[in-house]
Amino acid sequence: MAGGDNLGGRVRRYARVSTAMGGLAARLAGARYLGMPIDRARHAADLKAALGGIKGPLMKVAQLLATIPDALPKEYAGELAGLQANAPAMGWPFVRRRMQAELGPDWPKKFRSFEHQAARAASLGQVHRATSLSGEKLACKLQYPDMASAVEADLNQLKLVMSLYERYDRAITTDEIHAEIAERLREELDYRREAAHMRLYRLMLAGEKEISVPEPVPELSTARLLTMTWIEGTPFLEAAKAPAARRNAIARNMFRAWYVPFYYYGVIHGDPHLGNYTVREDAGINLLDFGCVRIFPPLFVAGVIDLYHALDRDDAQLAVHAYESWGFRNLSREMIAALNRWAHFLYAPLLDDRKRRIHEQQGDYGRDVAEEVHREIRRLGGVKPPREFVFMDRAAIGLGSVFMHLKAEINWHRLFHELIEDFDKDALAKRQKSALREAGVPGTEREPAKASRRRLA
Repeated sequence: MAGGDNLGGRVRRYARVSTAMGGLAARLAGARYLGMPIDRARHAADLKAALGGIKGPLMKVAQLLATIPDALPKEYAGELAGLQANAPAMGWPFVRRRMQAELGPDWPKKFRSFEHQAARAASLGQVHRATSLSGEKLACKLQYPDMASAVEADLNQLKLVMSLYERYDRAITTDEIHAEIAERLREELDYRREAAHMRLYRLMLAGEKEISVPEPVPELSTARLLTMTWIEGTPFLEAAKAPAARRNAIARNMFRAWYVPFYYYGVIHGDPHLGNYTVREDAGINLLDFGCVRIFPPLFVAGVIDLYHALDRDDAQLAVHAYESWGFRNLSREMIAALNRWAHFLYAPLLDDRKRRIHEQQGDYGRDVAEEVHREIRRLGGVKPPREFVFMDRAAIGLGSVFMHLKAEINWHRLFHELIEDFDKDALAKRQKSALREAGVPGTEREPAKASRRRLA
């Protein structure tokens, strides 16, 4: 690994994270092997407290896990969802050293201005406002030091937590969930890849006037520094206070921002954090972060549409075909019925041809459905979710949360049908291949759609 992935950095990270989590893991092990009682709610709160003091990817992973159904028990998911993504920013000495390392000792001469104070700080890096020599407003995203070491250390701790959970509950095999999270996190460390993702989204959404995507500035970017155009907008949570007509318009634009790339190109924005979007004055959407992007094989996208039709027509055979196209194997009739229960929850707004909220039931209805399905899957012997399924499920939950914040009332059925009425798997494959190559996404010479199909076989 490039960057700060050194033995010393990794050892320091192991020490910090292991100290924070070691006692918690021991308590879990004692409960498992010695029959000691464990207060899961208290243990989950302790885990949140331990992770909340550690800057970096483990905090990001914890938030991510809280949105993936069945990755962790509900007590843990509830506590980890409360972790704040906005960590304290690194000071000016770090910024000066990072900019010099990436752009050379004369880096200030490459900008008309560069703000010392970070405009935004998150788990892997922070953003500074700047102005180009030509007067254009810029955003400079700097990666924190030793993040490669931090990612590897935190991924090992994450594997420990997930394996301990599996000893309690074997309904969901978590190795593919861990592998998928690991691959996406490692990709997020490469800002050149993120710049390519940004170019990809500019291509895919070029016809969507209500959606704005920054433009990367390659001459001011490296693997650990990403410079892009600055896009003005208001924070998403402020937009949630707007009148109903504006909130509905924002929701429609968000729906297209997420699903035009998926149904036309097989690409999805995998991080549903509200800080990754701002809202324009005309209710348009600004997409700001492209570190976590998932590219799906056309066969997977076809499976999403097939399952919709299977639920709509009560077609059991088509449902089996959809699950198998995603990589599920050896599914019994009872297991398919259990999976369909969860699918009905996710697809309900799309199946209902009327204006409605994304989830009309209040409270923890989604979590209750997930727990019932989980218990049934456990009774039937468990299931191993395919890797591709992890972020698709998470994206659906994350986008649903966005619409719940907006209290939007829309005919989701018609929005969805506008996107899928002319769906053609072969046409998607051609568009995907062309867009990935034009954007310069790393690995496109390997034709990722075909590689993913081999993994599904």
